[in-house]
Amino acid sequence: MAARNGSSRCSNGSARRKVLRWLRAQGRPCHICGQPIDYGITDANDPRHFECDELLPVSLGGSPTDRANVDAAHRFCNQWRGNRMQWSRLEARAALARAVARRMPAALPPHGRTAPPRKAAVRHSREW
Repeated sequence: MAARNGSSRCSNGSARRKVLRWLRAQGRPCHICGQPIDYGITDANDPRHFECDELLPVSLGGSPTDRANVDAAHRFCNQWRGNRMQWSRLEARAALARAVARRMPAALPPHGRTAPPRKAAVRHSREW
């Protein structure tokens, strides 16, 4: 039986945070779609946000703290995969692209400029 004072092993939350820091430090691409992950995204609702994914899902007996069982993934890709063990990388890329396109605003015109709104002609007081 493990010691209760925590000196011999970490609690599950602490061990998970260590695994997350370890994965983040490696800067790996998403293991599901193969695209790079922007580790600087802080909005957890962004589909491109970094998440730790279990290769063998916890629902199927995998460990969330075993470094051999985890890899980096986009938030969307992790949710899209669910607990499937087989998936198509191309299918995952297409699904991620659609999710990002739905979330991002419409593309700006070339050079990021928009035409200034046309103002109605102002009549000068001399014309009254």
